[in-house]
Formats: sequence, C-alpha cells, structure tokens
Amino acid sequence: QVQLVESGGGLVQAGGSLRLSCAASGRTFSVYSMGWFRQAPGKEREFVAAIGWSARNTYYADSVKGRFTISRDNAKNTVYLQMNSLKPEDTAVYYCAANPRSTGSRYLGEYDYWGQGAQVTVSS
Repeated sequence: QVQLVESGGGLVQAGGSLRLSCAASGRTFSVYSMGWFRQAPGKEREFVAAIGWSARNTYYADSVKGRFTISRDNAKNTVYLQMNSLKPEDTAVYYCAANPRSTGSRYLGEYDYWGQGAQVTVSS
C-alpha cells in the first residue's frame, strides 16, 4: 500500500504560480513512477504530467508543456508539480498517483494509488 497526500493548492490569479506537493508513505516510494492528473467540474480526469522512478523521464500533456514542471525527491518521498503562467482553464482538482512501472505513464488505468486531491483555482 502507498498513501499519498497532496498539498499546496489554492486560489491564484491568472499568470501566477503554485507548487503542489505529494507526500508518499507506505511502500518504497522510489520504485514507483508518479503522475499528476486533474479533473475540472463536469469533465473527465485527465493526464497532466508524469515522472519515472529515476526522474530521468518526464512526460507532459500538451496543454501544460512549457508551463508546468514535475520533479521528485526520493529522499523525501515527495513529488512536486510546479505550475507557472497559470490560466483559468487550469482550474481543477489535482491528484497525484503512483504507478508500479519504472517509467511514467499518461494512462489513468495504470496507476494503483491515488491521493485525495488538491483544489487549484485560477481567477481571470
């Protein structure tokens, strides 16, 4: 079992920045690749970013590429999502998730463990 807890969400104006953190506990964090997904009201959960267990491989949705950065600190059992140049359309609940594969994945179904979510609201 892996327990995931997100933090760092909040309200920010368009053009601003936020950093989400996801702290993991339970089984060895470093053997899991990690992903961030988001879900806006009335929409399906969608992929945002992923990172392999070694952090050498990262993947981004086209909608956030160049604005968001995913990183991880295996010593702290934490994955981060730095979000810059935020837009109102980035408003959503953001979820982190753990995947037992060594490389990151864009596919929601490949993730075994999920956090409870963190609300991010971007005002125009």
